Amino acid sequence: MRILILGGTVFLGRHVVEAALGRGHDVTLFNRGRTNTDLFPEAEKLRGDRDGDLGALSGRSFDAVVDTSGYVPRIVRETLDALGEVGHYTFVSSISVYADVSQSPTESSPVGTLDRETEKVEGDTYGPLKALCEDAVRERFPAAFVVRPGLISGPWDPTGRFTYWPVRVAEGGQVLAPEPRTASAQIIDVRDLAEWIVDAAARRLAGTFNAICEPFTIEHLLETCTRVTGSDAELVWVDGTFLEEHDVGEWMELPLWIRDPAYARMLDVDPSAALARGLSIRPLDETIAATLAWARSDAGAAVETAAGLDRAKERKVLTDWFER
Repeated sequence: MRILILGGTVFLGRHVVEAALGRGHDVTLFNRGRTNTDLFPEAEKLRGDRDGDLGALSGRSFDAVVDTSGYVPRIVRETLDALGEVGHYTFVSSISVYADVSQSPTESSPVGTLDRETEKVEGDTYGPLKALCEDAVRERFPAAFVVRPGLISGPWDPTGRFTYWPVRVAEGGQVLAPEPRTASAQIIDVRDLAEWIVDAAARRLAGTFNAICEPFTIEHLLETCTRVTGSDAELVWVDGTFLEEHDVGEWMELPLWIRDPAYARMLDVDPSAALARGLSIRPLDETIAATLAWARSDAGAAVETAAGLDRAKERKVLTDWFER
């Protein structure tokens, strides 16, 4: 199978390339050639820019296309216009498309809309723009495979939103853990997602799917981190109101902690349709171990992430918690 991957050198795209090459497919990458240019010497590499420099794609035909880098509808349409014949199209979207995650969304739940015309991708526009990109793909490929991942986790994650927990727990000592400990959490291992995308292309799978694991609790995650890492970490469960009073930020500063009622079920999404159609989820232990091993490697240590609670701030909050 001849597969074109739009992107392919950073995180999910990188793993999709590895999965495709591992199955013996002919892989072509289209990107700007700015990141990890030495990767995948066996793959064809086309250079250009999705925003205005699509000449290298002009008229090219592929059995499958995997779009991991579409964020603006106009740019997605221009990419589609540049391509020749395409057998199967995968668009990687996000669970952020849903208009309401105060309740657990399914694939049929309403998606967000823009209250102003914009191509600027930021917090309140990211989801609605992704939803419009989905529409652009479906207009051209009614049988497109549209994947809505939750928090993608594992080796080469540039965000650190999951990596924080295995790394922090492995350090040991008193670890600030957010109440309620029964709160839902969900991830998708990047390797599971990549394998499913390549498999779906081969099977010509069509439809829209939430790509995520079954929910587990934050307590289960942190206890599993403790067991897998062999750490002496002591989990100190701190009340959410106390964390707010001490200016601890949800989601990015303290990953997988969501306090805002408007996002209460963002980590409790129904994955049943994807699981019924071939998405395979590896044990959480494996994701934790692989993520920690990568984070401790030279490559992982070189990645600067925006997520995670500063250790000095963590210590100050815990001190105040004990002295309350």
